[in-house]
Amino acid sequence: MHTTPTTPEVRVPRLVGLMAMDAREAAKSRGLSLIAPDRPDSSLVVVDYVVRQYPQPGTPVPRDSTVAIWFDFGEGEGGGGVREPRIPRPPSGGRPRALDEPGDPYPLVSSA
Repeated sequence: MHTTPTTPEVRVPRLVGLMAMDAREAAKSRGLSLIAPDRPDSSLVVVDYVVRQYPQPGTPVPRDSTVAIWFDFGEGEGGGGVREPRIPRPPSGGRPRALDEPGDPYPLVSSA
């Protein structure tokens, strides 16, 4: 069982890249609490990944401080962008193409 150290100051752990449940455990083990401004239901979040934190990892803070974490990039702050090519679709309209009738396209010619 991991116990919380009793020193008055702790260093903020690196939470970016961790799943929400792992980030909560890492913060709790150092006597810190988490807040997620972009997710009011952050205590229920389990598998979303932390993409940003404040204060930065390694910053000394008083025990019982709150660390802000974000699960989504803010407007214009990055993200994956478009993940597949966007090929222009052909223009709509025009006549539909008529397909040939089913059957053998090369009829057998007898030489008899």
